Amino acid sequence: MIMGEKVDRDLKEGISVTKGTNQKLKMLYLKQIFEEETDDQHSLTLQNITERLNSLGVNADRKTLYQDFKELKRYGMDIIAMQEGRTWNYHLGSRDFELPEVKLLVDSVQASKFINEHKSDTLIRKLEKLVSHYEGQELQRQVYIFGRIKTSNKRTYLTIDTIFKAINENYQIQFHYCKWNIHKELEKRRDGSSYTVSPWCLVWDNENYYLLGYDALDKKLKHYRVDKMQNVHQLPDTTREGAEEYANFDVNAYMQQMFGMFNGPLKRVTLQCENRFAGAMIDRFGTAPILTPCAD
Repeated sequence: MIMGEKVDRDLKEGISVTKGTNQKLKMLYLKQIFEEETDDQHSLTLQNITERLNSLGVNADRKTLYQDFKELKRYGMDIIAMQEGRTWNYHLGSRDFELPEVKLLVDSVQASKFINEHKSDTLIRKLEKLVSHYEGQELQRQVYIFGRIKTSNKRTYLTIDTIFKAINENYQIQFHYCKWNIHKELEKRRDGSSYTVSPWCLVWDNENYYLLGYDALDKKLKHYRVDKMQNVHQLPDTTREGAEEYANFDVNAYMQQMFGMFNGPLKRVTLQCENRFAGAMIDRFGTAPILTPCAD
């Protein structure tokens, strides 16, 4: 069939000859429209969807949209059609992450002291893309409710990534370890000398990340607060040490013995408090310690 005959046949059958400039992106744009502009409270009509596609350089008609919706459902998208009067409205139902789940993630990011303000904002805006525009605005309102103490170390999340890579690739790491001075500045310990450590795991305590690593000089496992580590890098010509010590090390017991991860001699103590603090004691120490009621 020559081209002229094909065009004549298409015109007789009512098929549009002129394609949109971005016609091949039609299904991707449809997916984006449903994910960004619809949810259980916000729907779009066929006309709404057609107008949005046209603005993106894509031609669409009612018949082809019906087929497109079927294909998106086959792909796994939960596209729901609801009739109001003579009008059909369409929206995306279930998602990989529901709004309450994303709220939990947002609050976790915002509450984490080891993530600085700028990175928190960046991560939250990425999390917003898991829900519609409308629900994303609700997440932003949630963010402004909280006022958290955040780290000033802008490279903490990169430090964590470097540590994980060193653990996976079995390398030692080197870094400067810092402490706060009376001028609210982080200053390097050991007069600026670097620390060389074999990293074994990262632990979370009191809203802070800690590295548990083996110090070959002292021949024991130690912990280091990640947001106070600077200039962290792998030592590619090395292999981690302390494997035997770590294998025999009970991380959970170690964490329970630390108060704010401050180290010191292990003591067995008897603590006396008012009966109304029984719940607070169990929250902190669990149910293992013996509680003995006192007369007063």
